[in-house]
Amino acid sequence: MEPRMNIAQAQPEIYRAMRELNRTVEGAGLDPKLLELIKIRSSQLNHCAYCIDMHTKDARAIGETEQRLYALSAWHEAPFFTDRERAALALAEAVTVLTDGFVPDEVYAAAAEHFDEKELALVVWATTVINGWNRVAVATRMQPGEYVSHRTPA
Repeated sequence: MEPRMNIAQAQPEIYRAMRELNRTVEGAGLDPKLLELIKIRSSQLNHCAYCIDMHTKDARAIGETEQRLYALSAWHEAPFFTDRERAALALAEAVTVLTDGFVPDEVYAAAAEHFDEKELALVVWATTVINGWNRVAVATRMQPGEYVSHRTPA
């Protein structure tokens, strides 16, 4: 598939605002590896090859293991994730796939057992931002494969 447009060039002010929102979320204190897991899982659910490519590279650059990245799409069954990570991934999935039109109370409550209110807000914001990027990338057919991570280990 060929790219449809360069959205950053078509609407540079909006693109800069989205990047600034992204930077703000990334700098707000959530564990960088957990943040990348949220981004990758949401991107998997949204079928966003560009973002999967980008965030698996970023995750590797900060020390995430291949084993966990390979198992992420089946995290429910994989023993490689902590209870805290599982709670965040469940909440990210619920926010990404609003199948029933809402985030189930039990998913939110389980996440609240592992995160304080500020951290919960970050999980929701991180999921919201990556969902926005996924929609931009899928709609404009951004091409995976060329991204090079500039992240350094935490």
